Amino acid sequence: MQKSTEQSEARERETEWQDWLELVRRQVSSLKYGTVQITVHDSRVTQVERVEKVRLDRPNPGSTR
Repeated sequence: MQKSTEQSEARERETEWQDWLELVRRQVSSLKYGTVQITVHDSRVTQVERVEKVRLDRPNPGSTR
């Protein structure tokens, strides 16, 4: 019975791992500039944050460039 429980827990951890990895993959693939931060608590991913930066490549009106 213990082996069955261990296998079930291992499958659950694998599914959890695949879920957050896919979430990070989606966040990174749609990001041009910014950061994706992963927060871990007790060896488990508990939060994924995304900060997107918008770059304005236009020169400033008073710039000498």
